[in-house]
Amino acid sequence: MDCKFANPTLISPKSPLNLQPSRPPPKLQLTRLKNSRIKKRLLASRACSGSNESDSGGGFVVNPSKIFMEEAIGAEYGEGFETFRMDGPLKVDVDYLNEKLQECFLQRIRHAMKPDESFGLIFSWDNVVVDTRSLKLDAWRQLASEMGRDFPSDAPLQRAILHAAPEHALQKVLCWETSENGLKRLKSRLLDIYYEKILKIDKPMDGLKEWLDALYTAGVPCAIVSCLDRRNMLQTLERMGLNKYFQAFVTEEDGMESIAHRFLSAAVKLDRKPSKCVVFEDDPRGVTAAHNCTMMAVALIGPHRAYELVQADLAVGSFSELSIINLKRLFANRGTNFMDLQKQIIEKSPPKRKLMIDTIF
Repeated sequence: MDCKFANPTLISPKSPLNLQPSRPPPKLQLTRLKNSRIKKRLLASRACSGSNESDSGGGFVVNPSKIFMEEAIGAEYGEGFETFRMDGPLKVDVDYLNEKLQECFLQRIRHAMKPDESFGLIFSWDNVVVDTRSLKLDAWRQLASEMGRDFPSDAPLQRAILHAAPEHALQKVLCWETSENGLKRLKSRLLDIYYEKILKIDKPMDGLKEWLDALYTAGVPCAIVSCLDRRNMLQTLERMGLNKYFQAFVTEEDGMESIAHRFLSAAVKLDRKPSKCVVFEDDPRGVTAAHNCTMMAVALIGPHRAYELVQADLAVGSFSELSIINLKRLFANRGTNFMDLQKQIIEKSPPKRKLMIDTIF
């Protein structure tokens, strides 16, 4: 694409125009982006154009470091992410969003008439919308079969493989490869297999479609967050028939660095303050991230047992156990005086009887 810059230094000295270079005002000076930010913008632009140097077959964006390992929780102290404006960087944290995303006058009237619309629901992609745990295990099994090796059937070892980076799992856990070139080749092949299996998904988690249909009827806005690229996620949602139920999407192109940042970005896109959002997760780390963002958390019991999800505000075995009234009950105890120190009234005990003892001398 041809780009033309209006720079006085590029004008020929024989030009009759007499232009003097002027310094831009301080407010319009652009700040230098970090290298990581620039790389993320390049990945986003390549993903939108459908080309990438490290694309696997079909134009997929290769980023196995986030798909096959645990992400950072984030927002441990209420910190958020950083966005950029013409006047400089803007830091967005939890308190800032809770303050700026207050309901306007007309919204308060509408939410008073339809209180269900005041909530914002955020669904995690992994093991909440799609059973990605089985997909990842199948990808590892297929890779082991192609290499002529046996994939372990031990549950703790499988969990260690799923929650580790591919390089660490291949080199330290499975001990299949040690060379750098070999690790890159196997990692690329693993991601190819995973994306091939994603292309075959046409069924969501049990009970999810009925639950989303109830939310859609009640007018509750929903968002979905994932480290997957936007194109593949939208195509998968379309095959499952879930496209119309989600109003916002947070994907790899958004450049979020932690789980909590994805949740905050989803709250911004839903135009709901974080304290009015409910997160659906299956991982204790996601529950912690939701609470760090002042959000409620509903845990789906599955790979993690109920005793591992005790921090969640509500834990269910499937979506069929949920109803709209459950959302209202999550916020039933919230108010201006919730969790404030209260004075305890101590009842006065009745006066004690005085015993008079007569002593005869």
